[in-house]
This record gives sequence, structure tokens and C-alpha cells, in this order.
Amino acid sequence: MGKNIDLLLINPGGDKKVYGDLRLSISAIEPPVWAGLIAAFVHEKGFSVKVIDAEAENYSDEYVVDKIVEYSPTLTAIGAVGSNPSASSTPKMVSAGRLLNTIKSKLPHINTALYGIHPSALAEKTLNEEKADFIFKGECFYTVVKLLEELNSNSNTKNYNIAGLWYKSNGKVVSNKWGALVKDIDELPFVAWDMLPMNKYRAHNWHCFKNLDERQPYAVLYTSFGCPFNCAFCNIKANYNGKPGVRFRSPEKVIEEIDLLVKKYKVKNIKFADEIFVLKESWVIKICDLLIQRGYDLNIWAYTRIDTINERLLKKMKKAGINWLAFGIESASKKVRDGVTKGRFNQDTIKEAIEMTHKAGIHIVANFIFGLPDDNAQTMQETLDMATDLNCEYTNFYVAMAYPGSQLYKDMVQQGANLPKDWLCYSQFGEETLPLSTKYLSSSEILRFRDKAFEQYHGSPGYMRMIGEKFGTDAVEHIKEVLKYKISRKYA
Repeated sequence: MGKNIDLLLINPGGDKKVYGDLRLSISAIEPPVWAGLIAAFVHEKGFSVKVIDAEAENYSDEYVVDKIVEYSPTLTAIGAVGSNPSASSTPKMVSAGRLLNTIKSKLPHINTALYGIHPSALAEKTLNEEKADFIFKGECFYTVVKLLEELNSNSNTKNYNIAGLWYKSNGKVVSNKWGALVKDIDELPFVAWDMLPMNKYRAHNWHCFKNLDERQPYAVLYTSFGCPFNCAFCNIKANYNGKPGVRFRSPEKVIEEIDLLVKKYKVKNIKFADEIFVLKESWVIKICDLLIQRGYDLNIWAYTRIDTINERLLKKMKKAGINWLAFGIESASKKVRDGVTKGRFNQDTIKEAIEMTHKAGIHIVANFIFGLPDDNAQTMQETLDMATDLNCEYTNFYVAMAYPGSQLYKDMVQQGANLPKDWLCYSQFGEETLPLSTKYLSSSEILRFRDKAFEQYHGSPGYMRMIGEKFGTDAVEHIKEVLKYKISRKYA
């Protein structure tokens, strides 16, 4: 074994099965922000840390094992964390589990841990299914530090009384419940950008429709943690303590980190990864004012809600370089939305919010979900018709999934629903994708409708004309190339 370090954090590779051929040129390649946050926090506490982004570097599991031998870490922690805050953890479990198997087959005495939304949501199940020695349940900053202190001590104890740490003792699962939350997240250091391969990251294609050859460099950061809402299909709460809630970074800290990204790494394209960025008007305006003062000419996108924006905010955000906002509309049917406790808005409010955003000069990513529990063929068609009528600059059509950690998952388990056995089935754009069925629709009907809707929407003359007018012919030709990709579907 090589030189000893305290902690090795790994973002596992193998996302071809999650994204298919979309990864080649269409999807973003995002930095593993949680690995970077944990690395920075642990390093600040005096421990030696390394990060391996096997996904961005396209490293094989065997290469990663060779690096483990080189670093000889006290603890190797693998993240089941994807680019979408609430939906990409479960499919990531496939590559995380495979890497764990490779590590344990070659280096059986290495201490391994899993973190992320999925292992947090299903800590006991994950311990029983995967070859991990430890599971970090919830926010794991303090949990990791305390475990490292224990592992580095001369104590031979195998009993760890550490909040958020789950492990097995004599074959039985030991639960230490949730990890403690960081009350003031300004205490967290910036992401350990210097430990990440910053030249590898790439923005989404739509994020750079105006300049498709300028998708790099790219960065993702949080301006807040959590969400105060309780949508049934979302599992973001499992990343924290299982409850709705939000904690804000100070605007000054956010801008300090952006200063670093711009000056040291020449970043222009930025994603605010918060579940919802536009929540607290005075706070958003302060961040925008600080950005405007700097005059960086950034290209930022962030998540918002139909019912949290207004004209004043939108004008300010556009001036600050927030060029794109992603709205979770989910369905054209209020009944379908109400069934998953989504939003306090109606059809008129949706249209007004979209028009207001476009009037401010901000582009829109509209997010819709097909196959929510109250969906039928008519409501799905109404959703597609609404999307077509709104004609936003990009539209994501997802299929409903009962993601572990969500209320929808709990409901489905309670009802004895036939949920997928393979975690890869929870990917949105892979061959194995298997959405929930409803009392009206089969999984295959929903999946076929989704793929047809994507092609119909983005290939329509009205959409192409709008894209040409706003972004030029290069963007139109790019979208035509995107539409040539046909996702292979096992269950459609």
C-alpha cells in the first residue's frame, strides 16, 4: 500500500447506463459538489483528503482500485449523488454498488462508506444489499469527521455512537438515526474546487444555446440547502433530516465563492443547485445586487416556482446574469398536481408567470412529469398541449418515479405496488427506465408517450422558429442533431 491519507471521496463512473448516448455531447458533466463540500469541510478539520471523480475522468473501477492502493485511505466514501438534486441518487447506486464490489474483492480490509439521498433514505436496506461498512444518513459533515477520529484512534471499538452513522455489528444493523445538520451553513468552506478536474465539466446544451461552443468551464454551487415544500414525488428531504426546511447562505459568502470561480477558474456558466433558488425575495435581490456590482457577464441558471416570482425580481435576476430559470410545472391538470401536493397555482397563474419571465428576457426550462398517480391519457395530452402552448426555450419531460425517500415511495410500498427491483430502472434516460404505472396507464404507455412528446415538442415548427429567432441557426441545427438520438427502451 502507498502513502496513507485519511479520506478518499469517490464519484463513481458508469453513467452511460443512466444517460445512454446523451452523455456524448448533450447532457451536462457536473462537478460532484457534495464530494467537494465534504472534502473541504474534512480538510479544514485537519484531515488529509483526496477526491476522485471517476465519472468526469471516465476512470474504470480497476483504475480507481489502483488509486486506493496508492492513497491507502483510512476511509473510502462513495457518493450516490447525481446532477439532479432530488432524482439522480437512486440510479447512481448501480455504479456505486459495482465499485464497492470491486473494492471489496481486491481490498477486503478497506473501510468503505456510502452517502447520498438513496443510502440515506434506505440506510438499513442499503447496508444489507451493498458491500459498504458504513452508511451516512442525511447531512454527513459531522458524521464523517467523528468517524475518522474514531478510525484514527488506537481504540479497537467496533461500537460507534455517532449521529447519522449506520453499520453492522455481529451481523445486525446498528442505527444512529439522522446526522446532525449544520445550523449556519456559512460555517462550511467553499467546495474544494482545487481537488476537482475543473477542465472536465460542461454545461447543459440548452444552457449555452447562444454559444454552444462555450459550454466550458462550468461550475455548480449551492446558495441554500433544502426546501420548505413537501411535493410527494421529491426525495430531497432524505439528504437532510427527513423534514422540509431551508437554510440560506449569506449573499456575501455566495459571491465570495463566485469570485473565486470567476477569477481562478475563468468560469462563466454556473448552475445554482438549490432545490428552489427564488424563495426569499430580499435575499435573492442582495445576491443579484452583488453580482451586478461585479459586472462579470455570467450565464447562470436556477430553479424557481410559479408562485415565487414577480416582475421586480425577474428584472433584477436578468441584470445579474441569471439567464435561465427552471420551473416545475409538472402537469396541466390541477387535480394531478394536487394529488402530489404540488403548488398553490392554477392555469392562469402558470401562463402569467411564463409570460412575465419571458418579458424580463429570461429563458425558461419547463419541467413536466407524465404518469403521476392521477394521470390518464387525457391529462397527459393536456400537459403536452400546455407545454406546446407555452413554447418555452427548453422542456424536460420526465416520467413519474417513486424515488426512495419520497412520500410517493412510502405510499407505493404501503400499497404493495410492484416497484422496480433494479435501481437502474429509476433512471430517466436509460434503456432500463421503468416508470410507475397508474390505475389508468401502464408503464410502457407512459414511457412511449414521454418519448413521443419530447420529439413532437422539440421538433415542432413553432418551437424551431422560436429557437432560430432567439438563438440563431446553430441552435436549430443542434436541436435537429439531438432529435436524431433515439433512446433505446427495454420497457416501452
